[in-house]
Amino acid sequence: MLGIMLISFVIIQFVPGGPVERMIAQIQGHGADATARFSGSATGDLAGNGSGTQGTGDGSSYRGAQGLDPDFIAELEKMYGFDKPAHERFFIMVKNYLQFDLGESYYRDIGVFELVAEKLPVSISLGLWSTLIIYLISIPLGIKKAVHDGEKFDIWTSAAIFIGYAIPSFMFAILLIILFAGGRYFDLFPLRGLTSDGFDDMTLIGQIIDYFWHMTLPILSMVISGFAGLTMLTKNSFLDEINKQYVLTARAKGLEEKNVLYGHIFRNAMLIVIAGFPSAFLAIFFTGSLLIEVIFSLDGLGLLGYESIINRDYPVVLGTLYIFALIGLVMTLIRDFVYVMVDPRIDFEAR
Repeated sequence: MLGIMLISFVIIQFVPGGPVERMIAQIQGHGADATARFSGSATGDLAGNGSGTQGTGDGSSYRGAQGLDPDFIAELEKMYGFDKPAHERFFIMVKNYLQFDLGESYYRDIGVFELVAEKLPVSISLGLWSTLIIYLISIPLGIKKAVHDGEKFDIWTSAAIFIGYAIPSFMFAILLIILFAGGRYFDLFPLRGLTSDGFDDMTLIGQIIDYFWHMTLPILSMVISGFAGLTMLTKNSFLDEINKQYVLTARAKGLEEKNVLYGHIFRNAMLIVIAGFPSAFLAIFFTGSLLIEVIFSLDGLGLLGYESIINRDYPVVLGTLYIFALIGLVMTLIRDFVYVMVDPRIDFEAR
């Protein structure tokens, strides 16, 4: 975690167009009156919550700062926390993050932790349900393809899989909107949002139905393009194990094919599939859901992180990176526990 935060912090130091330069550009565009008004209100101190290109206080290191009062530039630096050296800001940030104090957003009147907590349910909904459905489809399908390798079922399903792999999820999302969300043909599902108006007044059953009604198209668009790689990985893993000596021995003893597949091959073949679960979950959780959140107007972490990078809202950028890194490390620990559950021969203590 410390390495992830250090690398992220260092990279952000070299990103051009930080919040100070952004504010200078806005002030230069609105004239001296805006400068006076802003100078009177810029008394906050967000030290330790952000990073970016450091200035010297005389305005010379910021593009467009010529002609502005150096004291005003220094006041801007203090407000954004850039009046301290980079290493000091980093250690302050780490200390605050250990207490889950992620600071305050530069451009929103809300704390980063509260902002992340507000957006997190949307991204978790997309990532969790999509990953669960993808695994429930891909693993049985991959096993069946391995058993029927080279047969008609394997050939036709491979064609469908590669089509799904070749078309991005956002293209499927647009197609589903055209077909089922009032785009041209049917108006069966809502186009935007996670819940309907009056959600709080619904019964529990009504809330569950309304939730899945809104999530059907986003999840479906992610599942269609997401199960291809895992299916082929499962198939190839089983193919590697099927012809090994222990499998031939089990069959020679008269065991049923089902017992051979799920009692002997499954443990060994699933290790590589389980190893890829954290990366698959995070890819869907963040990268894969970004455009889906935009298309279906779902205000989640992916969209928040993207907007924060564009706006140079560094506390939100680093805060979301911290949350993603924490989730990734936790998922890695869960993977190790599942390793032992799938194959009891693995003993981490013995190592």
